[in-house]
Amino acid sequence: MENIEQSVKDLLSDSDGHGYDHVERVRNMALKFAQQEGADLEVVEIASLLHDVDDYKLFGEESAKLLTNANKILYENSIDEKVRNQVLEIISTIGYNKYLEGTRPKTLEGRIVSDADMCDAIGASGILRTHAYNLSKGGVFFDKTLLPASSQKSSSEYRNTKDEHATQHFFDKLLIIPSILITQSGQEEGSKRLHIMINFLDELFREESADDWTIYLKSFVIENSINS
Repeated sequence: MENIEQSVKDLLSDSDGHGYDHVERVRNMALKFAQQEGADLEVVEIASLLHDVDDYKLFGEESAKLLTNANKILYENSIDEKVRNQVLEIISTIGYNKYLEGTRPKTLEGRIVSDADMCDAIGASGILRTHAYNLSKGGVFFDKTLLPASSQKSSSEYRNTKDEHATQHFFDKLLIIPSILITQSGQEEGSKRLHIMINFLDELFREESADDWTIYLKSFVIENSINS
């Protein structure tokens, strides 16, 4: 496991919200979920460690399709074929873009890793990651002169569209995530993190005197039946 950790650290050294610190949080959360749900801890841990080593945003579409880095690390560490196949299947079926394409993990272990990964995209960690990624791309976190965009993005639009400011990303994805979590453990964690984001946005809009955005947030909460 230590060798796998080091390989992942070597690949994910950037601090733009997709670094090893993210992987470590996902692993810890996934192992907690796995214990609560009665899943295979080894499969969950390895899949958690490797879930971003072929991320299309970091390594390109070909690597994401072939799972080049994950395969290499699994073979280098002589991981049992059964475990290896389970891990690769999990990695190939998780992620928000896969969800938009209609792909969801089939196994309990896959659902746990998926939920842990998505939970780390929301809440306090999600806010910090969004800010870090936005900074790395030279973007603006919030521009109150822009009007909210309420249309849901398709898979291709999600991959190719760049939001004009990071706050729109909350409505395009982050506030939606809790409603698509699969396991009971994930849903309970997601609910806590959802309210952290809503409270943060409400305060941000208040401090910025962004009345249009305050109204939009309240409307979003009502339309999505979110208990405040």
